[in-house]
Amino acid sequence: MKKRALILTAVLTAAALTGGSGYLPVTDGIRAKMIQNVYADAEDSKESADTETSDSVLDQATIMYQQYNYDEAIKLLKKQDDFTKNKDYMDLAAKCQIAKKSLVEYPLEKITHVFFHTLIEDTSRAFDGDSKSGNYNQVMTTVSEFNKIIQIMYDKGYVLVSPHDMATVNKDGTMSRGKIMVPEGKIPFVLSQDDVSYYHYMDGDGCASKLVLDENGEVKNEYVDADGNVLVGDYDLVPLLDSFIKEHPDFSYHGRKGILAMTGYNGVLGYRTDSAYKTGENLQDDQKKFLEDHPDFDYDQDVKDATKVADAMKAEGWEFASHTWGHMNATERSAEDLKTDDEKWKANVAPILGDTDMIIFAFGADIGDWEGYSSDNPKFQYYKSAGYDYFCNVDSSQYFVQITDQYFRQGRRNLDGYRMYYNPDMLSDLFDVSEVWDSSRPTPVPEM
Repeated sequence: MKKRALILTAVLTAAALTGGSGYLPVTDGIRAKMIQNVYADAEDSKESADTETSDSVLDQATIMYQQYNYDEAIKLLKKQDDFTKNKDYMDLAAKCQIAKKSLVEYPLEKITHVFFHTLIEDTSRAFDGDSKSGNYNQVMTTVSEFNKIIQIMYDKGYVLVSPHDMATVNKDGTMSRGKIMVPEGKIPFVLSQDDVSYYHYMDGDGCASKLVLDENGEVKNEYVDADGNVLVGDYDLVPLLDSFIKEHPDFSYHGRKGILAMTGYNGVLGYRTDSAYKTGENLQDDQKKFLEDHPDFDYDQDVKDATKVADAMKAEGWEFASHTWGHMNATERSAEDLKTDDEKWKANVAPILGDTDMIIFAFGADIGDWEGYSSDNPKFQYYKSAGYDYFCNVDSSQYFVQITDQYFRQGRRNLDGYRMYYNPDMLSDLFDVSEVWDSSRPTPVPEM
């Protein structure tokens, strides 16, 4: 009961704030009126209650409230058998109704999309002067930089949304515009991370080695430090963002997290799940070395473990997109090449991560120019027929959003060493580069 009281106190305090939060002040008169409305509506929407305890229901509804999902919070509360007798439920439902009135529709064409590659935990190993250091410096972000970026964006009012909030697919395959309703002052944005496969070439370079479930069933990273110790914790974007949202639930709109753009040729999420590891055919040199170094490797177990991690991530609001199986340049390759590649993705990756209707192009190499996709574009025709409706390239502009009756398209902004070093002004709407720059990053960052 003490826990419930603390939660309710926090909710009541938030609901009473004015200004940037966008919530309306709660007077006794408003509270009484809203509670009367809740009572009046309760009987109409009553459903059989879940077997959850009162505390867990209130916890869930409170998170929904904090993440602007007011209708679902009210729905959950009202379906409890004791709703009309539980003051905590009634008060929270009333606060949801009040807060809902303060929401404003955010313009979809002004939603930015930022992305990262694998984060660097140990800069001394990533930036050690070998042949890979320059590329790491260009396209990667350090854990320190990521943490600062996310905190600053949160402080500015940014809120995580999904392309699926921005556009929806109709039963006939056409697309319709979505509607994102947030408190005044909040700024929706999309976040994605590329290549979360922990490729062989990254071994020993100061990055996480895989995503795992810890003893509590939470998604964390396995990380091997410089001394060879295997650690489990927050060493890359997924668990770092999970932990941040746990502390700041209002950073997520309706429970949204980010999107992982996944290849398949080295497996997924740090697990060697591509069929080549099972058949031993058409292996690259680093794949051969992996199998030689791991004579007890169990392919089927890796597939099972990767699937469990992916399922846990999806349950927590993460989404997956194709990044093409072989990290292909979609601009340069033929429609037939892309079809063959996508069939490999569907055979090797989809059984683990699930089907997806999103493709995030590797290299940002798009299948059409800025004017949009045409019906006679064979690459678009294939991807559309294969179930893809959401397409993302790389674009340095603040906003690039196209929503038609056939597809959703959005440009992504790279928040990496290259962009921060050469074009800090292009990121000023998000953060001040001087406030996040990791001093252990070598300069000058190599030119591309």
